[in-house]
Amino acid sequence: YLCCVFTVNLLKLKLHLSHGTEVSVNNTDNKLCLYANLMVNFSVAYEVGVNKSETVILVLPENVTTEGSACDNTTSTLKLSFGDGHSWTVDFTKKNKTYQVDTIVFSYNLNDSSVFPNSTSKETKSVTVKSIITNVSVDTYYSCKSADVRTVESVIQTLYDVALQAFVINGSKSDTDTICSADMTSTTVAPTTTVSTTAAPTSTPTLPTPTTGKYSIATDVNSTACLMATFGLQIGYKHGDKEETINLVPNMTEVGGACRANSSDLMLTSDTITIMFTFSNDGKKFQLHALNVTVIPATGAPVVAVNTNMSIWAAAVGSSYMCNKEQTLNVTDTLTLYTFELRVQPFEVNKGEFATAHECSLDDTSILIPIIVGAALAGLILIVVIAYVIGRRKTYVGYQTL
Repeated sequence: YLCCVFTVNLLKLKLHLSHGTEVSVNNTDNKLCLYANLMVNFSVAYEVGVNKSETVILVLPENVTTEGSACDNTTSTLKLSFGDGHSWTVDFTKKNKTYQVDTIVFSYNLNDSSVFPNSTSKETKSVTVKSIITNVSVDTYYSCKSADVRTVESVIQTLYDVALQAFVINGSKSDTDTICSADMTSTTVAPTTTVSTTAAPTSTPTLPTPTTGKYSIATDVNSTACLMATFGLQIGYKHGDKEETINLVPNMTEVGGACRANSSDLMLTSDTITIMFTFSNDGKKFQLHALNVTVIPATGAPVVAVNTNMSIWAAAVGSSYMCNKEQTLNVTDTLTLYTFELRVQPFEVNKGEFATAHECSLDDTSILIPIIVGAALAGLILIVVIAYVIGRRKTYVGYQTL
């Protein structure tokens, strides 16, 4: 990357993505008139200099305000405000026995330096996203687990795991849903935050072992690396009734990221995969803290998996983490990562070289030595005890009287 520097930051909000953003809006009679429980991610590119841009990932948090929302007989507005001047607004209209979303407007404040550091613009920008939410029967809620990805100018919006009802009748949310067309052909389950790391399963993915890629991030084009990673990456995911796998191809992957004092990001983007690793450190140890993965299958809706409650790949700050053997990481119940020949160092990289590595338990054979020795000693003791008991029995029998 000689022409520009592409970096990624993660909005610093306390997130619990398995619960999404849930809000209720009441009318002037203090009765429920609008309900929403959904998840939205935004990828926003912005200018930081001449021919230089950065990209941030914003996630709609749990804690939002609904000031500006309103309900009427034929029109309704849901406005969710968060952070320092950011908002997401949905306009509904009703006609006869159905309602629909007319427009979705996302506004973001480039003057918020905590989210958009070094932005050359200080204005608040807005983009209008065309909605596919139409023909929802009155007194039902719109339900869609599948991801709807929309690109407008420099913003990519990913909306998924949606339960949305406008024009609520008699203040009670309906138990009947109108299911989106994507869910009728795809059974993608909403992301959860369950995570575990285990050895490779006996039924390994059918694809060949992925090529090992070398990735690095620098603060600018004249600096040495501040984050380094090498690994082969394979993704397994549920797509409808099928289990699919896909490899990340290093020479067809763009690299982005950012290095900060207590957190670092690595974003890898290909035509079919976008994945962001977010690392954090407490001054003593670092760990992989969050993963945001989007896979675009050949057919059907994108598969989105987000986990912000992770604590794996841990090592001392100033060292690297290494796991050469195949490692299985269950990001959610619908998506799994398989890593090969992994080595990462997200902090305190010196002279563009990895520091001493902390090896994962799968690689560390030294722990087997005491286990083997202990097992051998236990076996020897057992043999001695058995031999002693047999000898005693023979001696006792020899002295018996007739």
